Amino acid sequence: MDKNGQAKSRREGENSNLSSATTRYGCIPDSISSPDPEETTTVISPERAYLTVAILCYVNLINYMDRYTIAGVLLSIQNFFEITDSKAGLLQTVFICSFIVLAPVVGFLGDRYNRKLIMIAGLTVWVATTLTSSFVTKSYFWLLLLFRALVGTGEASYATIAPTIIGDLFSGTKRTVMISAFYIFIPVGSGLGYIIGSYVASATGDWRWALRLNPILGSFGLLMLAVFCPNPSRGASDAHGTNHMKNTPYLEDIKYLLKNKSFVWSSLGVTAMAFLTGALAFWTPTFLIRAQIHQGVQPPCTVQPCDTSNSYIFGVVTVFTGILGVSLGSTISRRLRYRVANADPLICAVGMLSSAPFFFAAIILASTSIPATYVFIGIGETLLSLNWSILADILLYVVVPTRRATAEALQIMVIHLLGDAGSPYLIGSISDILSRYQPDTHEWNFRTLQYSFLLCPFIGVLGGLFFIMTALYITKDRREAELLSTGACVPVQTASKPGPPHS
Repeated sequence: MDKNGQAKSRREGENSNLSSATTRYGCIPDSISSPDPEETTTVISPERAYLTVAILCYVNLINYMDRYTIAGVLLSIQNFFEITDSKAGLLQTVFICSFIVLAPVVGFLGDRYNRKLIMIAGLTVWVATTLTSSFVTKSYFWLLLLFRALVGTGEASYATIAPTIIGDLFSGTKRTVMISAFYIFIPVGSGLGYIIGSYVASATGDWRWALRLNPILGSFGLLMLAVFCPNPSRGASDAHGTNHMKNTPYLEDIKYLLKNKSFVWSSLGVTAMAFLTGALAFWTPTFLIRAQIHQGVQPPCTVQPCDTSNSYIFGVVTVFTGILGVSLGSTISRRLRYRVANADPLICAVGMLSSAPFFFAAIILASTSIPATYVFIGIGETLLSLNWSILADILLYVVVPTRRATAEALQIMVIHLLGDAGSPYLIGSISDILSRYQPDTHEWNFRTLQYSFLLCPFIGVLGGLFFIMTALYITKDRREAELLSTGACVPVQTASKPGPPHS
């Protein structure tokens, strides 16, 4: 084919994509739309943009440290309050449930109003409730549950909005790198939560001091966020900006997202991943302690605080494998993205599918060899961590900038509602049910949790299949999002119904 023929073919392809976007999302050519006169664009220096990402990464680190500090001292909490496995699992479930309820509200506000102020308000509530929860006395376990639920306010306001701010500060490869840097602190923060929580509990002799460090560190991050972080214009980093785009009614945003097959399938994939990681992250240290008691390696816990060496080791493994996995996933994505159009969801599928047999082996081997269990857990966590930064990047490039906070919120609601909100409680409930069928011995106490854990690898396989489905649609959906963002095509509602001004 000659050059003229190739150019004609490209034009026909673009026209086809434009026609598809027009049909699917109800959009019109940009030539008849008008910019929102109330939206302003502020020029942000590269130095300030990098500083903003550093601050957001720090807060993300503290956020995940706080989430898994509870898991690091869970056995001490169970003995202190004298609660069953299912009630212990509720500590994570109520936290995630508040996250689920508040995330859509924050997403709606985040696409329309000042994102920085929303994050500051949510994090202030988080710092206050986390600190207060550490003073709950033995007879008020329900109050600890209430405070853990309120802690979800901070994460809802932060996790929903922070990735969209990074997406508006950087584009292309730089965006991928910055998103990777942000998401690498999920496993790092989780691991440090186990490490620091168990260390502080051992050093002070009181598990409650483990909950008091995070609010102090979080207060510093809150101050830095208030002083140094900007509130960039939505879509500021995209090729042609998005001044031609205005906010649309919330129901229209939801309809747009539900028609976006890449968003839907990738959300289901990350839901399976959340179920798997939520269950493993919350119960693994306790599971390993029970395995050692079953093997006779260590005695049962009778004195507070309980032994936290497994929490410490599991934390180190989580930090190391998280850094390795996220770095590998980001590197592979950057190298393959321009050669394989659907490389990102395929990497996620490989990570999920290949991690399942390693987690299965780790669960089975726990009864005979703790070192071998750690090896297989490490390999499984590395493969699973390939996905963290890639998943965030997928959402940013298949959804238009003015709907990204809503997309983050909807995805967060789904993944936690069907994922890690219920998985710790479900694993604990299955363990409690199984415990009724045999006398209460150290071996059966271990076996009930082991059999409950076997559900996780099968959920991992299901997640891999969801990402394969994402790979079938992602090229088309990404192109249509680009057309909408650059102004080749804009939503009908943009031209006809103005929304509230951006802050």
